[in-house]
Amino acid sequence: MSLNIYNTLSRKKEIFEPLDKSNVRIYVCGPTVYQNAHIGNARPVIFFDVLAQLLRYFYPRVTYVRNITDVDDKINQIAQNTGKNIRDITNETVKVFHQDMRALGDKGPDFEPRATEHIPEMIHMINSLIEKNYAYAAQGHVLFHVPSMARYGELSRRNREDLIAGARVEVAPYKKDPSDFVLWKPSEGKTPGWDSPWGFGRPGWHIECSAMSAHYLGQEFDIHGGGQDLIFPHHENEIAQSQCANDTKSFAKYWIHNGYVTVEGEKMSKSAGNYYTVNELLEEFPGEALRLMLLKTHYRQPLDFTKEGVREAKRELDRFYLTLKQTDVPNDGLSYLDPDQQVIEALKNDLNVPQAITELHRIATSINAAKTQEMKISLAQSLLISGNLMGLFYSSPDSWLKWQPSALLNKGFSAKKIDLLIKERNVERAKKNYDKSDEIRDILQKQGVTLEDGPSGTTWRRE
Repeated sequence: MSLNIYNTLSRKKEIFEPLDKSNVRIYVCGPTVYQNAHIGNARPVIFFDVLAQLLRYFYPRVTYVRNITDVDDKINQIAQNTGKNIRDITNETVKVFHQDMRALGDKGPDFEPRATEHIPEMIHMINSLIEKNYAYAAQGHVLFHVPSMARYGELSRRNREDLIAGARVEVAPYKKDPSDFVLWKPSEGKTPGWDSPWGFGRPGWHIECSAMSAHYLGQEFDIHGGGQDLIFPHHENEIAQSQCANDTKSFAKYWIHNGYVTVEGEKMSKSAGNYYTVNELLEEFPGEALRLMLLKTHYRQPLDFTKEGVREAKRELDRFYLTLKQTDVPNDGLSYLDPDQQVIEALKNDLNVPQAITELHRIATSINAAKTQEMKISLAQSLLISGNLMGLFYSSPDSWLKWQPSALLNKGFSAKKIDLLIKERNVERAKKNYDKSDEIRDILQKQGVTLEDGPSGTTWRRE
């Protein structure tokens, strides 16, 4: 097996060689839980879910960690503005996040640590950095001294002048250097905080991921991932504090970043009306259509999310499920089968999911052209197991084709009423009362219901 992945650190594709083939270890930066996840937040969740599934196909064990940041100034601000308890805000946001990501087919990480559960590890790491002269305390703050690390900037490939100019550096009199970043800061009033050697306070954002990744995966591990927006300063700072605190030459061996997401051709903006949360989109579209839309663009490329793009993804899935419906192959008990080889080859080439989806269409075309039911069933099994590798085709054809947006659940015809009308139509057809049966078909068509008459009876689906 030779999986090639693009390593941001080297700026080239590399053959993936895990540190320990018996346990591949991945850390991905998760959400800061102050508001519901938007579609840009969903892209890394879906991509790294596919990566984890692919690695699990090749390796006996994969340990996948995705954190939750539940201590942050944005959370504190919302609590102050609304009068809500911070823990209530974060718990509710996490609950919705889990529901939304499950609807998109995310299998979830093996571990999902919260920052607030690992404060002792962060304090220990900060102490270590101070003892080794990489950090210093000043006016209740602790800061990492960037000039103390000669290799700082290797991930983002910016020199110090560019780093300072591009980082929106906070000017503070207690900083030894403008590029120094916060490891610990004081908390006052109702702001959450913990006792520490430097006073009552809370951690900086960057130290959280360094402490949690080390706790679950060790001081050095295989893959660290996230969106391109995290390369600097977050991931750059993680590397600095982790290597310096742990006296290691590396931190993560491979760095993988997904591209930016725009919406309807523009940067996401609530004021512009193109800021889509996953929760809102799920009222209008099935989760699998959102997932497919996110996967159709290669993960390293910018993705322009459009509602028309989701509609097209829904139509694609309709065609897949109509093809699968011919065979009635159950979507379980197939784990003994291998995915299609062309699908695997596409995924091995830097997770080329768009090409893998093209191969799924090839298999579907072969099913429709197959001369025997036995051939159709064999190909359908291949289509299912290959799609499952990317988190697709977990619905039954019937449930997919009868899906209805939640906004319309109490409008139009229910499934029960549709079945009754089809039964009435069949009675009229048996009587050769075709005008009446056509009238019933027209009524259903106006409700967005398409009928399909076949040897085994009449089936229906929603458009």
